[in-house]
Amino acid sequence: MSKKQRKNPLSLKLDRRNFLKGSALGLAASALPLENADASFIEAFFQKHFREMNKKEIQEVLNRLEKEYSEQYKKHVTVKATKAMPGVQFGYGLDLSRCIGCRRCVYACIGENNQSRDPQIPWIQVLSFRKGDKWTDLEEADKYYNPATVPEPEHWYMPVQCQQCRHPACTRACPTQATWKEPDGIVVVDYNWCIGCRYCMAACPYGARHFNWGEPHIPDDELNPVTHYLGNRPRYKGVVEKCTFCIQRTREGRYPACVEICPVGARKFGNLLDPSSEIRYCIENKRVFRLKEELNTQPKFYYFYAT
Repeated sequence: MSKKQRKNPLSLKLDRRNFLKGSALGLAASALPLENADASFIEAFFQKHFREMNKKEIQEVLNRLEKEYSEQYKKHVTVKATKAMPGVQFGYGLDLSRCIGCRRCVYACIGENNQSRDPQIPWIQVLSFRKGDKWTDLEEADKYYNPATVPEPEHWYMPVQCQQCRHPACTRACPTQATWKEPDGIVVVDYNWCIGCRYCMAACPYGARHFNWGEPHIPDDELNPVTHYLGNRPRYKGVVEKCTFCIQRTREGRYPACVEICPVGARKFGNLLDPSSEIRYCIENKRVFRLKEELNTQPKFYYFYAT
């Protein structure tokens, strides 16, 4: 859906949020003069929830988005809807003893996942702690450290991103069911159904969801043209976004961009159901912990020390 379509697809004084609210009351349809509306506008505005569409309807949506993005960014853009592989539950491991705080993971994520450059909305935050500090106080940690070189003496680092919880509080908070957990454990967002209420952000105990306050901006030559509907396709102003374990890559057997770029091998990723996977080895042989375990969200993001 283009900016114009999303903002006002039928040239009505009615935005999507109010329309969805009106739909719940059975009043919205009566406000729409459809007789003179463009067919593509109607199609975009009344697009079904992703999980309600059949294969043909999904392909029609993907075709429309590919055309829209290709025109907008002046290059051929693909939008996939690759489904979860059977027998796969993705899990992530992070070796805190190796992380040097270089933030290469942050910038690789920005490029791969088409995050806005202005305003910046990074999905990964690297927290800096002075050795001996209270590390559990994540809200007070230094996210904006800028030393001449890293790692700084007497400092250590903790990258934080979506924890891909087994029991995600964010999905339960969403009033339009625009976010949910997929069969492979990835928590996703349908940006066309997100109304920007930010209830999910309030519910997430990890600060892993991010709101587009401004119009996202990505230079044409920097857009990653290989996208997934539930992942790195361009987003809209007024929606919430988050890490998806690079769904466009991992569902095709590749590592997330942050894992691939890490210069010290601090990041591990794999199938939790595969006994021979590296992530299973780490969980079974290292001293692992998960953030805020007392909340019973059961993150599939594990921190550990190599020794």
